Amino acid sequence: MEERKKDHIDLALNSQTLPESLDKRFNYEPMLSAHPSGDDEPFEFLGKTQKVPLWVSSMTGGTKMAGTINRNLARACNEFGMGMGLGSCRIIMEDETHFEDFNMRPIIGDEYPFYANLGIAQIEMFLAEKQTGRIEELLGKLRADGLVIHVNPIQEWCQPEGDNLLKPPIETISELLALVEYPVIVKEVGQGMGPESLKALLKLPLEAIEFAAYGGTNFALVELMRADDQVRKFYEPASQVGHDAVEMTETINRLIDTEKETRCRQLIISGGIKSFLDGYYLIKKSKLPAIYGQASSFLQYARGDYKILREFVSHQVSGLRLAEAYLTLKED
Repeated sequence: MEERKKDHIDLALNSQTLPESLDKRFNYEPMLSAHPSGDDEPFEFLGKTQKVPLWVSSMTGGTKMAGTINRNLARACNEFGMGMGLGSCRIIMEDETHFEDFNMRPIIGDEYPFYANLGIAQIEMFLAEKQTGRIEELLGKLRADGLVIHVNPIQEWCQPEGDNLLKPPIETISELLALVEYPVIVKEVGQGMGPESLKALLKLPLEAIEFAAYGGTNFALVELMRADDQVRKFYEPASQVGHDAVEMTETINRLIDTEKETRCRQLIISGGIKSFLDGYYLIKKSKLPAIYGQASSFLQYARGDYKILREFVSHQVSGLRLAEAYLTLKED
């Protein structure tokens, strides 16, 4: 104890806080809760059970590292009770060489949400060629609960090998939903979506909308970094447009209050979520049931030994318990 008190004296001199560092999103209520236990109350999301409001956002597929990353992430999902969206599964529809890099159901288990992923350009093509049965075959092989469709017109425009979209994505998504019975989630890829796009999606019978808002990994910028200097210089301003997660949450809340027919009733809030406090704030702010997703943060810890990823997720879960016990949102 004496040594600890000495540490306090030494450290106190270097731990003064400044007013501008105060996180003004929360009320801190230290009187009303004991320290939280290690038990998490299961809840239903995407038609299955989760233990924590965390989602592994779609991020990678078809590389030598993908198998290691996906296996580590699926193992974490199983241990902590999270859901997972795969990276683009396009490669295993063309060649099953990498199938085991995506075959995560045996690891994640049957009780937690697990979704395959295809781009809007592939959905448009399958509809045009009347081959949507191939999507169902993919879901069956992976034993996936449903499909994430990533919508990425700016990314495709900036990508050297990009596909041209022949129809507005909302028309393609509506056409697919009229034909299939499996759950569908729609997400952007790093720039988020504006109010008219969100309004249109809320009217569809989607399982959820994932934000992939501006502030996280921006795949338009990723593609520009692969392009030649002239293309990168010319189109880089287009990678800097979008909507962050706070704005999108507020937009959805406003639409829920004003639009009479909203059929999509769940959100995965992702894009620029840097800490458990960011995630906690946004899911509490949302008027729809919501969890928060991360991609690059998980990716950073999932490329090597599982113990590193496990420690990261464990701290996130503990942080959420702490926030739930002692923090409430300030009224706007």
